[in-house]
Amino acid sequence: MTKIARRARRAGRMPVSGRRPGLVGWDAVNAPATEAPPILHLSQVVGSPLRDADGARLGKVDDLIVRLGGYGYPPITGILVTVASRTSFLSVERVAEIASTGVTLNKAKLDLRPFERRQEEVLLKRDLLDHQLINVEGARLVRANEIELALVVGSWRVVGVDTGPRGGLRRLLPKPLGAHIATGEFLDWAEVEPFVGHVPTVRLRVPHPKLAKLHPAQIADLVEAASRREGEEIIQAVGDDDRELEADVFEELDDHHQREFLEDRPDAQVAEILARMAPDDAADVIGELDEERREPVLALLPVGHRIKVRALLGYDPAEAGGLMSPDFVLLPGSSTSADALQAVRTSKIAPELLNVVYVRGPDGALAGSVPVTALLRADPGRRLEGEIKHEVPCLPPDASFEELARQMADFNLTSIPVVEDGKRMVGVVTVDDVLEAMLPRGWRRRFGLLGED
Repeated sequence: MTKIARRARRAGRMPVSGRRPGLVGWDAVNAPATEAPPILHLSQVVGSPLRDADGARLGKVDDLIVRLGGYGYPPITGILVTVASRTSFLSVERVAEIASTGVTLNKAKLDLRPFERRQEEVLLKRDLLDHQLINVEGARLVRANEIELALVVGSWRVVGVDTGPRGGLRRLLPKPLGAHIATGEFLDWAEVEPFVGHVPTVRLRVPHPKLAKLHPAQIADLVEAASRREGEEIIQAVGDDDRELEADVFEELDDHHQREFLEDRPDAQVAEILARMAPDDAADVIGELDEERREPVLALLPVGHRIKVRALLGYDPAEAGGLMSPDFVLLPGSSTSADALQAVRTSKIAPELLNVVYVRGPDGALAGSVPVTALLRADPGRRLEGEIKHEVPCLPPDASFEELARQMADFNLTSIPVVEDGKRMVGVVTVDDVLEAMLPRGWRRRFGLLGED
């Protein structure tokens, strides 16, 4: 199975494009959809006064605390404040008002406790502001220049992230001047996934459900664009939720990042990932491992997978044998169209790749191929040898990449069989592997993957 197969299989994970950033999805917290509440900027609250119920100043606001991990917009659970040079935690239940002018208590008596993080809690200023986040809808990394808050159904929540210049400028200016910078468009929190691996109480406890909306190639792009720590967090989050998707992402990573993320993993864990990958992609990864690790990792693979991978490792990676997949459907010419369709139904090859059934003659040599669409139109009892319209081009395993590309271009092929000894079919090369080999290193890095929206 090649990367096209895995991409197609994950097509349902593709994000909806063209969505305008802003306040959407208020139904996630049962708020009226017809009118969005006023927006409060985090930078206006942090550093503002803390006042008692009578308006007397008690101290200042250092940070706001929110709890992640649930659905909808994360609620503010508390406030980090400084009173008399002492940093303390103030529960949100004791707060009457949060405004740009400061935070006001609902009781005259001040009850402060030492701050200890509870599970799934993060500090907005310390942990998220000026940090990179994932814009899931755009499949890119962005920087949080401002965090937007709103009072929704009686509780203060994080509703979005401003990644543009307005948020950064507002924070640079003195508060009276910054207050005059209007709120622009910003990313709805539903479109954002924060990195929280640096937060001890959140690491590996908060799932990344929004990542599951992305295609494996998009997740791989994010891993490559992120720092080592952030990339590890993405891989860990994906693997905790979906081991199959983790293998898909590893297939899409470039050689450097594959080595980087596998070098610290034990052999058993590496083999577990490789066992879920297509044999040709697993062989590529094995080839990138240190030589002393290859045999131990191979020995841990399931027998059938190990045999295929070992066979592929015997070919030059720059030739047809090194690019081919050993998975294909090959039937004797005496089989009927009905037999071939049944073989297609029971095959584990991805439907997008299984558009041709190969036919062998009485001597075992490759005789030709029949498109699956032709099988659907044919009489169910008609033999495959009678459905072959013309000789199928094929190449030996040592065919050069240039010859491989020329043959596929000349015959307008999406796949081409590879044969040994002039007759026995051993694999098939698909167009996605050819394109990937042709394009320059780093071709998947899109302009704008890093930076502002």
